Amino acid sequence: MKKERKKTLFLSYDGLTDPLGQSQVIPYIIGVNETQKYSITIISFEKNKNYLENEAKIKTILLANEIDWIALKYTKFPPIISTLWDVFKLQKTVNLLIKEGVALIHCRSYITSLVALKIKRKKNIPFIFDMRGFYADERVDGGLWNKNHFLFKRVYNFFKKKERAFCQESNHIISLTSSGKKEMESWKLKKLSPISVIPCCTDEKLFDPNNIKKLSKKLDVKDDDFVLSYVGSVGTWYMLDEMLDFFIVLQKKKSNAKFLFITKDNPNNIYVKAKEKGIDTNSILIQPSPRELMPSYISLSHFSIFFILPVFSKKASSPTKMGEIMSLGVPVICNKGVGDVDEIMNLCLPNLLVKSFENKEYNKIADLVLSKPTFNRDKIIETSKNYYSLDSGIKKYQAVYESILN
Repeated sequence: MKKERKKTLFLSYDGLTDPLGQSQVIPYIIGVNETQKYSITIISFEKNKNYLENEAKIKTILLANEIDWIALKYTKFPPIISTLWDVFKLQKTVNLLIKEGVALIHCRSYITSLVALKIKRKKNIPFIFDMRGFYADERVDGGLWNKNHFLFKRVYNFFKKKERAFCQESNHIISLTSSGKKEMESWKLKKLSPISVIPCCTDEKLFDPNNIKKLSKKLDVKDDDFVLSYVGSVGTWYMLDEMLDFFIVLQKKKSNAKFLFITKDNPNNIYVKAKEKGIDTNSILIQPSPRELMPSYISLSHFSIFFILPVFSKKASSPTKMGEIMSLGVPVICNKGVGDVDEIMNLCLPNLLVKSFENKEYNKIADLVLSKPTFNRDKIIETSKNYYSLDSGIKKYQAVYESILN
């Protein structure tokens, strides 16, 4: 007799039609679903533009994998009130579903965990706190919440209080980094839920150096050009000014250096900043890319770079781009003080870990990358597989589900 699948809800405040949803939600849920033990429904909040562009594609993927999907509309304005409205919508939707019987609620980050905590206290339905980072501290560190403002200080304190409740009352915590796990353990809570470390994993089948398409002609990249790349959005955490400063140092030493931004961001924001710094915009290449072509564009790089604000909240941060770039054997230039980045870089690229945002440090790194060093490509790929393997991440998620439901 076929065993009945256990009803599971996956709640995400990120949209499945967002790039993050496609790389960091769907693959894991498909992997968990392959065990044939769970009947999974995803509830996500979708942004209009991405939803219109990608709805059909996402529905096809989920249907093929027997995963149900409820798409709620993401509300952006006004601040705080819009989030409260979204929480209300989510609460109402989940309340209807738990009437049918739900065995587990898997929450991506803090907003969705507000709903699960309330249900756990009322109905004793177990939930997973998949934290993704120190949410309240991220908002402060990123300048989105000013703690000197009465309202934002209250909101910050509210989420810090809830954070401790999530850590003690959830059935399991997922941390992206060992650094984040150590931080939570240092809080000396009365009861800390079990913690598993699962970083932002990489789909090795997609980011495979053997599946690269030739794209250099499309971008007008010449064979002798030296290409430094940046992958993904340039936003709150990624230090565009400092990365451009590094490029200036690099270009003085290598006049045919090009800075390739593989991003869907507005190109004008990057061009304006480059012009302000006196960079010839002909050496700045900006290319949006669908997910399936990302490996081909990244493979044009001699090196790839990302600088992230090294603030407290970034202890729990796992840059998705790091595993994807390294899976292709491309050396990464990045800064210390973010999540487990130092540990990973020390395994294969210790000399490319930037210790300070100063020209002296930039010159040292630039001299190194231009001296034709033999960075061990196989070692870079091996390190990525050992740390960022999607198969390994899926197995860890499966083990978490098993520990709670079986």
